Amino acid sequence: HFAAAAGRAKRPRGGGRQLEAGMRGILITCNMNERKCVGEAYSLLGEYGDLLYGPEQFSDHEERLSGSEREEDEDDVEAALKKEVGQIRASTEQKLRRFQSVESGANNVVFIRTRGIEPENLVHHILKDMHATKKKKTRVILRMLPISGTCKAFMEDMKKYTETFFEPWFKVPNKGTFQIVYKARNNSHVSREEVIKELAGIVGSLNPENKVDLNNPQYTIVVEIIKNVCCLSVVRDYVLFRKYNLQEVVKSSKEDAQQNPSSLTEDQNLKVVKPETEEEEKSSKEVKQDNK
Repeated sequence: HFAAAAGRAKRPRGGGRQLEAGMRGILITCNMNERKCVGEAYSLLGEYGDLLYGPEQFSDHEERLSGSEREEDEDDVEAALKKEVGQIRASTEQKLRRFQSVESGANNVVFIRTRGIEPENLVHHILKDMHATKKKKTRVILRMLPISGTCKAFMEDMKKYTETFFEPWFKVPNKGTFQIVYKARNNSHVSREEVIKELAGIVGSLNPENKVDLNNPQYTIVVEIIKNVCCLSVVRDYVLFRKYNLQEVVKSSKEDAQQNPSSLTEDQNLKVVKPETEEEEKSSKEVKQDNK
């Protein structure tokens, strides 16, 4: 019994939920202050999540406490007891929460598991907005990378998984120029060169017209490995949006004038979106304003 209690006490915050194969979400890097980073993430994702997908539905107002507020209470014994009762009631509900922080398995990395949304669309929308307004919205969040697929970080698993995962972007008739960016943390059994070579080979086999472009590719394949989990996504405007760095994207620069972010229709279910014509984009913007 005591051993179990000790084990529980040591378990990381977030109820022992950990990043694992099969999850989707958003991988966020920060400088030292992970707790503050989680708070910023909930706030930013909540703001844009409500905007794009409508407010989250909760059964009663107590459940509206954000994850960060829940964590603030932990030092206070009375609050902790109250929280435990609340959590038992909320546990089924919480499993379905739109944004939920889980242990990432690496320092200075926060992983927010998402439900019922497209991480790529949401993060692209946030960056596009920050890039346009140049309004700084976070202090400790550095990069925000959507993760729309995860698998085990072994070469065989990655090959098998990406053969279907890459299809929406790269399988005939779809095609595009691409680059692969790779980062591994707390993992020494995977070789960077091998992963890049194998994944580039798979993209090439889906459509021989897919070509590597390291300067300004249409698509950037993000490969983030933490321990034995490989996190993947295919993102647009990686160069324009400063490698998806929220601190950098709000800085003004000359290049911005020459490039427009690729446009995205509002259909959240589409993984691949044909660029809108200028006219359509204008009209969809006007419609959005009318709806406000």
